[in-house]
Amino acid sequence: METGKIRIKDIAERAGVSVGTVDRVLHERPNVSPKALAKVKKALEEMDYKPNRYASALAYNKSYTFFMVLPKHESEAYWEEIEEGASTACDRLRDFSISVQIKYYNRFDTSTFSQTMTDILKQEPDGVVIVPSQLDITRKYTDIMHDQQVPFILLDSYMPDLRPLAFFGQDSFSSGYFAARMLMIIASKEKEIMLMKQMRNGNVASKQQENRETGFRHYMHDHFPNVKIHEVNLSLDEKRESYDAILEKFFQKHPQVHHCLTFNSKAHLVGEFLLRSNRRNIQIMGYDMVPKNAECMRQGSISFLIAQHAFMQGYACIDTLFNAIILKKEVEPVNYMPIELLTKENIDFYRRKIIG
Repeated sequence: METGKIRIKDIAERAGVSVGTVDRVLHERPNVSPKALAKVKKALEEMDYKPNRYASALAYNKSYTFFMVLPKHESEAYWEEIEEGASTACDRLRDFSISVQIKYYNRFDTSTFSQTMTDILKQEPDGVVIVPSQLDITRKYTDIMHDQQVPFILLDSYMPDLRPLAFFGQDSFSSGYFAARMLMIIASKEKEIMLMKQMRNGNVASKQQENRETGFRHYMHDHFPNVKIHEVNLSLDEKRESYDAILEKFFQKHPQVHHCLTFNSKAHLVGEFLLRSNRRNIQIMGYDMVPKNAECMRQGSISFLIAQHAFMQGYACIDTLFNAIILKKEVEPVNYMPIELLTKENIDFYRRKIIG
């Protein structure tokens, strides 16, 4: 057996031990005396041996179960691309017997997060990817994972106090600030703009959306303090059929509003309404290149989308767990995704898939 240019036979000869002893040391198997272990480690150091972690992991022949904890969602959502990315990573690593189980919770009901995490921890996971709930509730379970030495990654919302293995997502405040700056390049003469939200009991779905709005309002306060920001809630408690009436009423009451934005992936709710009502004097900025948003952009009812590479986030989370747990590599702890502005002209060139 060879590992790079250094054979196990060469290591054994230098250490003065058997080939079997060297093999047990390299694969961290038991039944090696302290004296033999010291000899092998000294020989490895002197020979500048670099282990082939990939081959070693394959030889170990262990299976691994990762869990991904996501909010419940509809189709055509940002989270679907996260799932697709995770599934692709799992498929590419199938030689290592890795499986990914996706579990869901209701973001507006913290008890469902608790139940989901409790169920997962009973199954002794090898690693977990979490879209966190409220900080104090999430901490209860991340503390348990620290105690049990279960690595976990935070996705979407960064909570450094929880000490995750890694984080993947946008810098939400900067993203919202960027959105305001881009919007006001074309809306600098406007006196009113519309902010579309989807709330339940006065709350938006995620901390990420809250932070985006904070960044947005900071920019507006500093540079356009006199612009009136009208909030329109397409409530998650309402049936979708009622949204047209809400939007129609708003635009009739505010004929001077020509610009709308939202910090979630549902800009198409307004975009499709504009297409049905044949309103062509309103421009929308939204988030995420989900298919319905993309179609509205191609038809002209959405002008801008801010992309955050959801597919790549899902892929990178699983790949990072693989590198940290199986290959024993150090991983980058904070991974901010790019903040990219998509338009009708460049949307078809936005890469959602791994190349190669």
